[in-house]
Amino acid sequence: MSKLNFLKRLLALSAVVMLAACANQQGAHRSYVAFKKNKPHSILILPPINETTDVLASDSMLSQMTLPVAEGGYYVVPVAVMEETFKQNGLTTPNDIQDVSPQKLRDIFGADAALYTKVTRYGSVYEVVDSTSVVDASAKLIDLRSGDTLWHGHARATGKEIGTNVDINAGLLFMLVQAAVKQVAHTITDESHDVAGLTSSRLLHAGPPDGWMYGPRSPKYGTD
Repeated sequence: MSKLNFLKRLLALSAVVMLAACANQQGAHRSYVAFKKNKPHSILILPPINETTDVLASDSMLSQMTLPVAEGGYYVVPVAVMEETFKQNGLTTPNDIQDVSPQKLRDIFGADAALYTKVTRYGSVYEVVDSTSVVDASAKLIDLRSGDTLWHGHARATGKEIGTNVDINAGLLFMLVQAAVKQVAHTITDESHDVAGLTSSRLLHAGPPDGWMYGPRSPKYGTD
């Protein structure tokens, strides 16, 4: 192959790589176009829909979602105010509450955006030679003025990330017994609630690479 042909192919390959990089960058920025356009200041966190068999899942997640959103620089409608308002209007289940139209939520609470969440896993999981608590959730942020989806995400955490694991050097029988004991302990101590806190933090954090844009109350506002 001549040097000229080699250079032509090298240039062509470089052009392809540059175009792919630009496309990736545009894709990354495109997901935040609506966020930048709408610039929400206040957030209404709706009770998470519980798709698990544990009745505590929704309340556990809801109780720990305000902190990461507030730390991201946003005003959050107090959970107690939100729950009492819906209760006075005959709405007590997350499914019914999340079915309320964005415009209606805007009229009632005056918030700029609402957070819609689903909990898909919550509780102790037995894994043959180990046992841990798992909390899995997804969420989307909807602008109540335009109806635009500003952000959506998913997060998962386990008890192994906040506690101790089974000793892998122990005998199989001991590991099986220890796993069963841990599963009971997780239920008694409600370890899942602590795991839900970690899941909430991961799901709703502000900043790169996949978090919310910083809110107007954050010192990092506008640096995204």
